[in-house]
Amino acid sequence: MNYWSKKNFKEKGLMQGDMVLWMVLLALCFISVITVYSASSNMTYGTGKYWEPVTRHAVFLGIGVCFTWLMHMLPCRLYKLLGWGLMLFSYLLLVCALFAGEINGASRWIGIGSFTFQPSEMAKLGLVMTTAFIYSVFRDKDGVTKFGIKLAATNILCTLALIVTENLSTAGIIFVVMFAMSFYSQVSSKLLLWIGGSLVALAVGGYLTASNIPQSTLDKWAASDGVMHRVPTWVKRITNKHVLPLDPKDYDIVNNNPQVTHAQIAIATCKVTGLGPGNSIERDFLPQAFSDFIYAILIEEGGIGSCCLVMSLYLLLLYRALRIAQRCKSLFPAYLIMGLSLMLVTQAMVNMAVAVGVFPVTGQPLPLISRGGTSTFVNCAYLGIMLSVSRSARQVEEEKSDKIVEPETQTTLS
Repeated sequence: MNYWSKKNFKEKGLMQGDMVLWMVLLALCFISVITVYSASSNMTYGTGKYWEPVTRHAVFLGIGVCFTWLMHMLPCRLYKLLGWGLMLFSYLLLVCALFAGEINGASRWIGIGSFTFQPSEMAKLGLVMTTAFIYSVFRDKDGVTKFGIKLAATNILCTLALIVTENLSTAGIIFVVMFAMSFYSQVSSKLLLWIGGSLVALAVGGYLTASNIPQSTLDKWAASDGVMHRVPTWVKRITNKHVLPLDPKDYDIVNNNPQVTHAQIAIATCKVTGLGPGNSIERDFLPQAFSDFIYAILIEEGGIGSCCLVMSLYLLLLYRALRIAQRCKSLFPAYLIMGLSLMLVTQAMVNMAVAVGVFPVTGQPLPLISRGGTSTFVNCAYLGIMLSVSRSARQVEEEKSDKIVEPETQTTLS
């Protein structure tokens, strides 16, 4: 079937695939524009260009939605090849990022002129696509073959090795999503149990080790340019050494992790209905109000209702992905859409957990809501591929129903 023909557009419209996914995408984009406009006001005080940040973000979102439409029109089978190309390109960029400059204390960005982007965002997408391909091809009656497991593990570990030193939270999210994809793809339960147990032991050992590192050693590592320069930041976040004292007179909002403090103040003062759009107070004190802590601003202005609405949209996205995966007639699109939805929702839940103080600060943006060019484009690509899978699944169902109806019609006429 020619997906680009006038007949196809006339019969099925421009927006094809699962309409619920389209609604979730547009709803998140609408919420994003409103929240970013308010949260980025502290960027415009000095310049007076009040509309510049939100206009730039709206343009990125518009381009991202167009990118979503373009990708959802591509046949799902093309992503088997595109995934490997994207993965190889991501490896190259991740190596280059290790020698690039730092932004917010981490060498995770590559700059081209005035534009900067994170290679790890593309690596996450490529990793989901290639893992879905491996798990769908290298199988036998018992599930994924040993060769398939080794190939997937090599791909995953190489990606994590290039990311973990500069972006521990992203590496953690990747590991969780890959573990969930492995479980969904029927990788050996004994192997997954062994990996999970080893991870728990490693986490406990890492916490105990981090808690006993002398402060002088941490200061030495922080001043160095080697691979250990990010360790003090991890230790501070993981061991929760920035916990605020119970006595209000001992508070040090300026020096003692002000981001978490002001995020908690924003949530605590929102009441039930919130302060109203544009009335946030803590946006002027949060350095990443439009990105890492945008969920706190959203709650401060919109109250409990906005908090539940955004969370429900992400959970609805995951639910629809599961339903579409169940309708897929082949394994690759099913594994692909589940991996992409898990990546989006897991990152969203981590961002929310950080904003409400349940999780250490990670630097993860809220997908499709936080301001940022790289994350916006990549997240829109996620939705585009998911819509392509849903459109392909629906196309297969329609073709199957047509084959059933035609013989029945011929029998009736005879």
